[in-house]
Amino acid sequence: MVDTNKSRRRRSSSLIYTEPQESTEHMSDQAALPNLNADWVNAKGAWTIHIVIILVLKILYDTFPFFSQETSWTMTNISYMTGSYIMFHYVRGIPFDFNSGAYDNLSLWEQIDHGDQYTPAKKFLLSVPVVLFLLSTHYTHYDLASFIINFLATLAVVIPKLPFSHRMRIALFSGPEDR
Repeated sequence: MVDTNKSRRRRSSSLIYTEPQESTEHMSDQAALPNLNADWVNAKGAWTIHIVIILVLKILYDTFPFFSQETSWTMTNISYMTGSYIMFHYVRGIPFDFNSGAYDNLSLWEQIDHGDQYTPAKKFLLSVPVVLFLLSTHYTHYDLASFIINFLATLAVVIPKLPFSHRMRIALFSGPEDR
């Protein structure tokens, strides 16, 4: 048996690295059972929950009397983008322990639709941050400071969704290396 920790080891000075392809053993483990962690994205109502979360965040921030409408939209954008980044790109693996760790090195985004790009679910999940950015930019009346904040938050979520970022990790944001 090959020690996978040695084959996956990277130099500590590398800030950007690419996660290697799965071994044949991991690929057969992934094919053996459905991935309950990523299959919900294609379930009925899964797309609606993103719109509901955005509306709830907007209503929540509107209840604070010290937030202007511009600040409320910016906070809604930042909150959704932060949650989306953590959920889809930062956390790796799955919370269930029934597939022998077959998905331990993959983020949720990489698990959705078996890693295929430009599926309907991934197109929707890519379009939500862009549309939210456009809405927040419009309702902040194109204020430069709000635009920069919203733009950077959107970039932080959209770039990891693009095909060139598949299996790419940035050491500052990817958490501790598994041993």
